[in-house]
Amino acid sequence: MTQEVVVTRRGQTTIPTKVRRKLGIQEGTRLRVEAEGGRVIFTKVPSLFDLAGTSKLSRDEAFERLDAMREEE
Repeated sequence: MTQEVVVTRRGQTTIPTKVRRKLGIQEGTRLRVEAEGGRVIFTKVPSLFDLAGTSKLSRDEAFERLDAMREEE
């Protein structure tokens, strides 16, 4: 999917609706910006909600590890 956008004098642009929907980009979504070979690359930064359920730890094991990390501080 290719679309053309315009950059404002403040360096801002709008990500087209179709692209936002396809990639699940919503208000508050964090994006990483890279410049590579004349390209600007935006990569969606996964949030904690995106990562939920991807661990092999059980809920209780995850909370135990978090508690241990807090005690180390």
